[in-house]
Amino acid sequence: MSRVSMLKNWLALIALAILVSCSPAKPLTEQYQLNGDTMGTYYVVKFYSDKAIDSNALQQQIDTELELVNDLMSTYRPQSELMRFNRHSDGSVFSLSPQTHTVVAEALRIAGQTQGVLDVTVGPLVELWGFGAHGRIEHAPDDALIEQTRAVVGYNKLTLNEAGLSKAEPALAVDLSTIAKGFGVDQVAALLEQNGISDYLVEIGGEMRLKGSKPEQQPWKIAIEKPVTTERAVQRILVPGDMGVATSGDYRNYFEEDGVRYSHLLDPRTGKPINNRTVSVTVLHPSCMTADGYATALNVMSEQEALAFAEQHGIAVLLVVKTDDGFAELTSSAFKPYLAG
Repeated sequence: MSRVSMLKNWLALIALAILVSCSPAKPLTEQYQLNGDTMGTYYVVKFYSDKAIDSNALQQQIDTELELVNDLMSTYRPQSELMRFNRHSDGSVFSLSPQTHTVVAEALRIAGQTQGVLDVTVGPLVELWGFGAHGRIEHAPDDALIEQTRAVVGYNKLTLNEAGLSKAEPALAVDLSTIAKGFGVDQVAALLEQNGISDYLVEIGGEMRLKGSKPEQQPWKIAIEKPVTTERAVQRILVPGDMGVATSGDYRNYFEEDGVRYSHLLDPRTGKPINNRTVSVTVLHPSCMTADGYATALNVMSEQEALAFAEQHGIAVLLVVKTDDGFAELTSSAFKPYLAG
């Protein structure tokens, strides 16, 4: 090689070194986690970003949004929009905020689709059985009182239109606890995306919404809890992708009397706690609000009824069913792609 060629090669290497040293460094992806309390439970927000995030400002936005959901839909706040509607008894249309309108509309859609298995008017029955704002009871109500309460229950007594919500029965009350938590998750997810965050996990009391991935394209994985009261154990690992995840179970919230266990999940068709072998239902759906509603409805149904419904409507669902030997899993066709093995 001639001296001229060697000189050209050295000059090329020097130019490359200068170019590399002057190029901006690739931004590092940072992990963030925010925690707080809401809706009588907790929330956790995890996300990754390659740009600096003012986490304090973001948490303030999240807390403000969740506080608004509580002010609109809580049954524990006497002046919430929902409780004011429940006291509204003259039959006229009650104006709703856009947020409450959205949640009620989805609840009524699922109610119609499930023929009333999900019924957000079961509030009086929830209170009667001691699972509402008035607190626990020690004795199961008698059949006459149950039937008397059922007379003021029924989603078909509600009418929703653009102007608002009205009821045909003055004593009718609405309880959105089966779907509002999922709505809160969706609202927080929307806030993250408005802040340019696209790799996140949002959880409120077990209901989740996930999007994107962890660094190096590692997918989000979540654990479904084994439905037992004696320990915290994992039943199944899932890879949900960009989905909402909701789980409904009756294995922690119940009371017992004379050896009979009464679940907090009520069947509107009987006015009584459920009596089936399904102990846990997990639903995946792009909307956590919708997943939340379906999870409750499918938990109320028998396992055969729930699986048939899920197959008919293409719903991704995992049922954990109690057997004589322990627990068995039943999955719909739409759920199988999300199993981690």
